[in-house]
Amino acid sequence: MSDPDVRRSVDTVWRMEAGRVIAAIAAVVRDVGLAEELAQDALVAALQRWPHDGVPANPGAWLVTVGKRRAVDALRREQTRRRTLAELGRDLDDQVTDDLDAGERIEDDLLRLIFVACHPVLSPIARAALTLRLLGGLSTGEIARAFLTTEPTVGQRITRAKQTLATAKVPFEVPGPAERADRLDSVLEVVYLIFNEGYAATAGDDWMRPTLCQEALRLARLLQGLMPDEPEVHGLAALLEIQASRTRARTGPDGEPVLLNDQDRSRWDRILIGRGLAALDRARTADPGPYALQAEIAACHARARTPAETDWARIADRYAELARLVPSPVIELNRAVAVAQAHGPAAGLALARALADEPALAGYHLLPSVLGDLLFKLGRHDEARAEFARAAALTGNARERALLLERAAACGAEKL
Repeated sequence: MSDPDVRRSVDTVWRMEAGRVIAAIAAVVRDVGLAEELAQDALVAALQRWPHDGVPANPGAWLVTVGKRRAVDALRREQTRRRTLAELGRDLDDQVTDDLDAGERIEDDLLRLIFVACHPVLSPIARAALTLRLLGGLSTGEIARAFLTTEPTVGQRITRAKQTLATAKVPFEVPGPAERADRLDSVLEVVYLIFNEGYAATAGDDWMRPTLCQEALRLARLLQGLMPDEPEVHGLAALLEIQASRTRARTGPDGEPVLLNDQDRSRWDRILIGRGLAALDRARTADPGPYALQAEIAACHARARTPAETDWARIADRYAELARLVPSPVIELNRAVAVAQAHGPAAGLALARALADEPALAGYHLLPSVLGDLLFKLGRHDEARAEFARAAALTGNARERALLLERAAACGAEKL
């Protein structure tokens, strides 16, 4: 194979196996930062050796083996860790390339890595960056482009995150039953954050960033395999599968946003919808969690072949249930939209107006956007135009700003 072909193979293997490789090494060294460094060393070794030796039959296992051997070498150089070396050397010195065939053990290591990378001691954005780095195999530059920030900024976040984990002495383990629920919430929150930033970018020139959506969906599916008995894991997966099914219909020919009721539903991905509905079935419990409830809302849209067939009354009920479970003005705003669809714009406007003084929505562009839409439907075009203009001034996304300004202009046109 030529050097470019080998490099492409190495990149592909790394993207697919980074999480498992780092997790397997971290299980040995008990340090996520060191494990990533050793995995990167193994990656460099692959770039040096595979052009001459060829790509091994099990490339991920090859990386694990090289990384573990580097770990043994590093431990030998650490006088203070001689006791650990004595215990590890017997098991690791002669280890060969069957590491990734260990199945359940490797999956356990991967689950530990997920819980460490998403530890609540880190900020949500730091958790997201570290998760994409360790589990997604994304480079610092790729993460920076995805979140529209600079590579040094992302690099500093990742470095500080690893230092924070080390300082806090976060153990490389799946938390016990007492704290597992809270830690799982953190894991799901990170995956949800990554997806949402890709699905409706908060800033920049693009309406969507598909790479982030794809990574979040991959992580959600991975969690399903690792934690098959957790309903909310399936709830999150269901939500992301169904939301991702609309990707092709959410932008026009020039990348402009296409709102839900204006989308060509024949372009929705029915395979992803099927996967989402199957995951939703696995998430069903007597007391559904917030992700399962959101997935049920998404399923109402997915089952409707036309906007007119949407069961808005059911969606409004689900939003009410969601608001009781996790009170939030954003959820109440979404409920106002559903109520407007089910019972008329005046009913929705009353609910949305009641949120005007919510501090959490002071700079949230979707509040004036919703108000503008409902006022427009009620024929109050001057008020609607002002709300659309206010929403345009608040959004950081260029595509969304253009859409809102178009809607503001349309309010004037309606009066002519």
